[in-house]
Amino acid sequence: MAVRAPYCLDTMREGVYSREKTRREGMEKRPRHRPHREYANARRVLVECELEDCPSCGSKLKPRRPWHTCKTIQTLQGPVFLAGKSKACENPNCQNYGKHYYASRLGVWSLPKSTYGLDVLAFIGWEHEHAHRQLVEIQRELNQRGIEINERNTGKLYRQFLALLSASCAKVQDELAVIAEKYGGLIWAVDALQPEGNGRLLYVLYEVQSGKPVAALQSEPVSEDDLVAWLRPYQALPFRVLATLSDGESTLVAALKACWTEAPHQRCQAHFLNNLAEAVLDHDNELRKNLRQDLGGLPPVPETRSEEEDASTATPLL
Repeated sequence: MAVRAPYCLDTMREGVYSREKTRREGMEKRPRHRPHREYANARRVLVECELEDCPSCGSKLKPRRPWHTCKTIQTLQGPVFLAGKSKACENPNCQNYGKHYYASRLGVWSLPKSTYGLDVLAFIGWEHEHAHRQLVEIQRELNQRGIEINERNTGKLYRQFLALLSASCAKVQDELAVIAEKYGGLIWAVDALQPEGNGRLLYVLYEVQSGKPVAALQSEPVSEDDLVAWLRPYQALPFRVLATLSDGESTLVAALKACWTEAPHQRCQAHFLNNLAEAVLDHDNELRKNLRQDLGGLPPVPETRSEEEDASTATPLL
């Protein structure tokens, strides 16, 4: 009877090491940490607190010099350098003396501590929920659009999208209670984001004084009744509402006034100024075109030289 030779542990270890080495050599080497990203041509967006007067005492708010938020985010339209400046009440007799009012419209661009725009979240959510595409397919399309993201972060942004739509009531109510106690009440704002330029919209509800996004609704353009039904749970919260804020869309304005009838409504200053600038930009572009045609045929201005430069370059006499 033949005796089987004992299995050599060294041979087994050598084989395992050889297979592991082959596997590692075939894998693509990637950095352990996220690489440093620079966007030299990022569009700059500086957002200031839209409140002019203190909601508590009515005194003028003073802008603060430093930015309370400064980051670069990736959007479907390219990278954006986003910064926000706050304001503070300097009335010593006010209960909110020294407290900061933050730039609320930062919440329309991106979630706190996120380097991706809300339009990217809306795109991922819509493609996954309505187009039934896998996250890896969405990630590849985002890469083709110039957005640096991997499959893991695509899934993370999708979960943030779901959390933004659901807005866990218990946690949000506790956070809103702290904000209402700090500022003496809440200021609600609703804005509509259209990531792809087509019919579907992402409606975002956020608190103005803290700049906190609270909830979102993604749908085709909705009616006033649909928006009111969406806002009802936040209307029932036991907090004083100081004011409401939105752009000039009649549906949004009507829904906010229907939910908070006693709170004054203010139109968003950024949207208001953009609407004023639209008519001016048409005339400005026409004027720029005419100036280019009139001045394009003029000869270039001759370069002038100072006496010192002429003296330094003159040929010395022999």
